[in-house]
Amino acid sequence: MIKSCRWIFDCRAASLPATPPAALAALLSDKISQLMDWSGRRAVIRMNGEKFRKFVKAPPRNYSVVVMFTALQPQRQCGVCRQADEEYQILANSWRYSNAFTNRIFFASVDFDDGSDVFQMLNLNSAPTFIHFPPKGKPKRPDTYELQVRGFGAEQIARWIADRTDVHIRVLRPPSYAGPLMLGLLLAAIGSLVYLRRNNLDFLFNRNTWAFAALGIVLIMTSGQMWNHIRGPPYAHKNPNTGQVSYIHGSSQAQFVAETHIVLLFNAAVTLGMVLLHEAATSSMDVGKRKIMCVAGIVLVALFFSWLLSIFRAKYHGYPYSFLMS
Repeated sequence: MIKSCRWIFDCRAASLPATPPAALAALLSDKISQLMDWSGRRAVIRMNGEKFRKFVKAPPRNYSVVVMFTALQPQRQCGVCRQADEEYQILANSWRYSNAFTNRIFFASVDFDDGSDVFQMLNLNSAPTFIHFPPKGKPKRPDTYELQVRGFGAEQIARWIADRTDVHIRVLRPPSYAGPLMLGLLLAAIGSLVYLRRNNLDFLFNRNTWAFAALGIVLIMTSGQMWNHIRGPPYAHKNPNTGQVSYIHGSSQAQFVAETHIVLLFNAAVTLGMVLLHEAATSSMDVGKRKIMCVAGIVLVALFFSWLLSIFRAKYHGYPYSFLMS
């Protein structure tokens, strides 16, 4: 019965007269004028279900639209959405104030509380999600941005847009003085310490001081902090349906910021265990203390190395090796 009803509807639709080209051109011109007006007021156009269907889904259209589907209301508790929105605003404003700005592409957003029907229509069950709607045809799989793999940095989204539309956007970020300020404070603290200890600078030649400094750098770099700086991944992921928060990414091609912090702590614990084992073997302390250090070192190495393998196995499916609880 349903199929027959659809067939009758299609036949009636096919029998309707085609829209004259002049009317289509006028309609397209009106849509572009409206979008340009909205873009002049706000770089990211806020849309509800009606606007989305009219300006994004319905023809005629000779422009691309990048839409961020998000959930920014406080009751949704989507911290990642707010972070992604900040990067998306930077990208959209970079395009809006660019000398190459044209009506080839527009940036829009649909909030779940303003367009839940759009989420249902597109079968979206997570936010934020970025989708590129091309001028002709439906979005293909590459038109959905791989947020978990690439991160939500404005530069990463700009490269994805360039791949899909051939529109190259130079990201212009507002000036940030946090980095120079922190560097200045660090240099001031080091200078003050050297000045206060100017009569006794033996600490500069202390092997333990340089060993701890080098160890800290190694732990930071091996945990993936540089990858975070380049890719800008979310801190964690919260499933909007179940509310469950994931701190470990399930793919070997991506990671969360929280994941790198966990790996850093586990590596530090394994390192501490190795140091305790070394001290237990070479120290001149009494036997009782050396036994305690040996046991503590073995426990730290075995426990945290096992947890590291568990994370590795969770990300690299099919990894054959395990240890204790991994």
